Amino acid sequence: MIDCVAIHIVSGSGGSGCISGRREKFIPYGGPDGGDGGNGGDVYLEVNPNLTTLFEFQHKKHFKAEGGGPGAGQQKHGKNGADTRIEVPQGTEVWVREEQRATRRLADLTAPRQRLLVAKGGHGGRGNARFVTSTNRFPLLAEEGEQGQKITIQLELKLLADVGIVGTPNAGKSSLLAAVSAARPKIADYPFTTLEPVLGVVNHKGQSFVMVDIPGLIKGAHAGAGLGHEFLRHVERTRVLIHLADASAEDPVASLRQVDKEMALFDERLAKKPQVIALNKMDMPEARQREPEIRQRLAGEERPVFAMSAATREGIPTLMDAILELLVAARKEHAASTAEPEPRPPGKRAEELPVLRPKPERKGIEVERKGDVFVITSPEVTRVAAMVDEANWAARTQFYQRLVKTGVVRQLEKMGVKPGDHVRAGKLEWEWE
Repeated sequence: MIDCVAIHIVSGSGGSGCISGRREKFIPYGGPDGGDGGNGGDVYLEVNPNLTTLFEFQHKKHFKAEGGGPGAGQQKHGKNGADTRIEVPQGTEVWVREEQRATRRLADLTAPRQRLLVAKGGHGGRGNARFVTSTNRFPLLAEEGEQGQKITIQLELKLLADVGIVGTPNAGKSSLLAAVSAARPKIADYPFTTLEPVLGVVNHKGQSFVMVDIPGLIKGAHAGAGLGHEFLRHVERTRVLIHLADASAEDPVASLRQVDKEMALFDERLAKKPQVIALNKMDMPEARQREPEIRQRLAGEERPVFAMSAATREGIPTLMDAILELLVAARKEHAASTAEPEPRPPGKRAEELPVLRPKPERKGIEVERKGDVFVITSPEVTRVAAMVDEANWAARTQFYQRLVKTGVVRQLEKMGVKPGDHVRAGKLEWEWE
C-alpha cells in the first residue's frame, strides 16, 4: 500500500502584457492599446472518495498547470491558463516538504470533494494601455507575467475507519476481520502475513461501520522497527480500538503491555481512545487453560476483556456488541464537540465545500546589496524591467520614473548608491547615473 509520497507542483505563469500603439488611418490620437496577459492556472488537490491509496503518484510526481497567454494589440487580453486538479484519497494530510522532510502541514482532507489550493497561478502582466497617466500619454512599459509558484508537498494517507484492530504479529487480526466482514485479507501461520492495512465493512444489528486490520506491532515500532512505524498513523483516524492478544502465546499480557507502550510513544492520544481487549484463539486448549490467569493479571484494567475465537466465531457477537456500544458513544461525543456549521449563504448548494487557501507568504525586501551591485527584488519592478527596451531612450526614462514613483530610488539613495554603481532588476542591469 502506498500511503506516503512527495510530489512536485508548479502553477501556471502569467502571460506578458503587450506594448502596442493604435495607428490607423483616419483615427487620430490612437494611443497605446497593448492588452494584458492572461493569468496562469492554479493547482488544486481534490478528494476523490473512490480512491484508497496513493499508488498513482508512484509513477507521476510532477504536475504543472497551464500558463496564461500573452496580451496583444487592440487591447486584446491573453487567455487564462487552465487549472490542474489532482485527485487524492479521503483522509490525506498535505505537508510542505523542504530539505527532504515535511515541515508544515497545509491541510487535512477528510471530506468528499474537499479542495485545497496548493499553488496559485501567476498574474498576467499589464499591457502598456494600463500605464497611461496625465503626463505620460504613450507609455512604453508593460509587465512580464508573474511566475508560477513552485512547491514540493508530501501526501500522507491515514485511512478513515471506525474501528482499528491492533496487536502483535500472528495474534489473529486478519482472521477476526475476515470473520466479521466481507474482507479477505491474507491469513497464514507465520508473522507479518499482513503487509498493509486492510479495510472491511462490518454489519451488526442493523448498524454498519468500517474496521481496519493494522499490521503487527513489535518492540520499537514507534521508531521504525518492523512494519508498525509505517502504519501506526492509520490508528489515529479510528474511534475505537480492539487490542487483540494471542491467549495461546507464552506471555500475552507482556505482549499487550508492549503494544500499548509503542502506541503511546508514537502518539499519546492513541492510548486514550476507547479500547477493548480481546483474547483470541480460545479454540486451543492452552489458551482456554490460561484464560483465568490472564484475566487475573488484567483485573486492574479499565478496558473490558473478552474471550473469543476468530476460527470458530465463539464470543465474536458479544465482542461486536461491546464495540458497537463504544462506537455509538464515540460518535455522539464527536458530534457534540463539533461546532455548529455557519448558515449557508443564499443560492449556495449544500454539497459545495469551501476551497482551502493557505495564507500567502510575505514578500521579501525590495532592495539589497550584493557586493558592488544593488539588486532590486521587488516583483512590481522586476516584471516591468523584463519588458524594457534597453535601446529605446524614452523607455529607459519612463522606467526610471517608475522607480521614482515606487520609492525604489529613495531606497537606493538611503543605501548609498552613487554614480558609477551597478543596479540590477531581474535580468536588466545598468550603471547608475
